Amino acid sequence: MEFIKAVWKNKKLAWQLGRNDFKNRFANTSLGALWGFLQPFIFMIMYVIVFQFIFKQSGPEGCPYVVWFMPGMAMWMCINDGIMGASGSIRAYSYLVKKVVFPVDIIPIISLLSNSIVAIFLFIIATIVCIIFGFIPNVLMIIYMIFAVYCFLIAVTRFTSAVATLVPDFSNLLGIIMQLFFWFTPIVWDLSMLAGHPLILKILQCMPFTYLVTGFRNCFMGGNIVTQGNGVYTIIFWAITIIMFVWGNYIFKKSKKDFADVL
Repeated sequence: MEFIKAVWKNKKLAWQLGRNDFKNRFANTSLGALWGFLQPFIFMIMYVIVFQFIFKQSGPEGCPYVVWFMPGMAMWMCINDGIMGASGSIRAYSYLVKKVVFPVDIIPIISLLSNSIVAIFLFIIATIVCIIFGFIPNVLMIIYMIFAVYCFLIAVTRFTSAVATLVPDFSNLLGIIMQLFFWFTPIVWDLSMLAGHPLILKILQCMPFTYLVTGFRNCFMGGNIVTQGNGVYTIIFWAITIIMFVWGNYIFKKSKKDFADVL
């Protein structure tokens, strides 16, 4: 496909620009790029302090709340930052869009690579914390979940980046939608709370966000999202991801010719 060829051909350029983008965000601060790691880390720690030490909340089956919470939150922050960053990336890189020779298709990838630096850091922190509490991760499952989340992010942002470029208000709407998905996704609450509402439970279990958050959490808690429900949720996740990519790729290619005119 044209998109995959463009990304592969310009992979070094995308990585270089992604790394520079991360550095440039904090170029005028004393701590520099350290802020990129410090802010989300403190955000996660505050949730842990509030729920585990103030509300004295425990995870499912009595496991430490920090072990249950941190992998899920790390995955959500990867998803949220990836979608929001890549969706606004074409407007952020408007000076590149106006260059006829620049491959516009890779611009959302540049943003995903930039945000992946913090995401991988949060995955590592979550892994270290779980190991300290005696929960040893399934390395193969972690690799699979990281692969799955970035396939999903690429699929979604092919659509959202195109629409956000042509319709600026869409970025604000997308921010609201992601806030709603945060609370609909079992990040600070557990799916077992919906045992009395089987229809709602089934709908939420089929959401890609639930699949990714629960799947990364299961890497440390012995579950297997791939085979859960006889693998039906895995099939649904990849079906949605493929459909989103095909649809988003069509919208992106159709809209690409108008990007320079609206920027």
